[in-house]
Amino acid sequence: MLLDLPTTREEGWRWSELDRLPALAAGGRQGGAPDPAGYLIGCGGPRLVFVDGAFDAAASDPQDVGVGAVEAGSAHALARLTRGAEGWTLTLGPDAAPAATIEIVHLGTGGASHLPARIALAAGAQASVVETFAGAGWANRLTAIDLARGARLMRSIRIVADDGYVSLRDEATLAAGASLVTIALGAGGADARFDAHVTLAGPEAYAEVGGALLTRGRQRQEAAVVLRHAAPHGQSRQTWRAVAADQAVASLAARVEVARDAQKTDGEQSLRGLLLKRTATVNLKPELEIFADVVKCAHGATVGELDAQALFYLASRGVPPGRAEALLTHAFVAQAIDRIGEERVAEAFAADADRWLEQAL
Repeated sequence: MLLDLPTTREEGWRWSELDRLPALAAGGRQGGAPDPAGYLIGCGGPRLVFVDGAFDAAASDPQDVGVGAVEAGSAHALARLTRGAEGWTLTLGPDAAPAATIEIVHLGTGGASHLPARIALAAGAQASVVETFAGAGWANRLTAIDLARGARLMRSIRIVADDGYVSLRDEATLAAGASLVTIALGAGGADARFDAHVTLAGPEAYAEVGGALLTRGRQRQEAAVVLRHAAPHGQSRQTWRAVAADQAVASLAARVEVARDAQKTDGEQSLRGLLLKRTATVNLKPELEIFADVVKCAHGATVGELDAQALFYLASRGVPPGRAEALLTHAFVAQAIDRIGEERVAEAFAADADRWLEQAL
């Protein structure tokens, strides 16, 4: 496959390093796939397992989730590679809701896999979806989301792949009163990029996109999110936390666009970075573009180290230095991932973060 990849000369990709993607795409399987049981949370709802982008029917129980051709396309530099591939589709009628959270596990053994997905919720429908990425190789995904009036979707994304690259692109449209909450956690050894473009097309829509990127070694992870308010009385929140150790790089670019007709918009951004080593790097880029007259929008961005006074206090109470650093870092990360609504999923994400901290500190 001939890859036409963006370069760092393009503003939206200035912090990206995509040089290894051609080699990953040309590579083959490096061994057997990890056991999916180790990554399923056990929510009791539909479950789908994909290995190198191929559906594993034996390990899956899709129930009402469709598998096959997907009506989704994108002009995004990486997401367009999913065009024509098979994936999964969740379509719910008015006021419908699955009995439990839907789990989707993506396992990689090497090489590249490009997989599209589509979520379409009719008026008043509700769903919760958790996706997990594990293994190795390049996992490239596009998720197209359409939420009708009053529909509600909770998306939880955990990237715990050991090696390779995970690139995710969400493109969502929200009708009047619809709600989308997406929380992502990068806590593996792979490089990763999470892209999202969410349009609040109807009045009183709500969108929240955030999460935590945990990086160590020479790892690079980034998030690039655009929330566009196109109708009045919309609300949006972006809460991101980035932790970088060793020579790692974590980058966050969050943008809010408010159209002229989107009066009385309420938008907030909170981007914070934590350096565990001064050799690490955190890049933050908050942006507001406002054309409406009556809005309430705010953003904040800070990068720093662990609070020396808090570390001293914990030491005075007999807490070992490593444990003290882990406690403070856990609290920092929790600010972004505590919005996950289902307790079992939230516990799994917290456990992933704790495992990362044990290895990094």
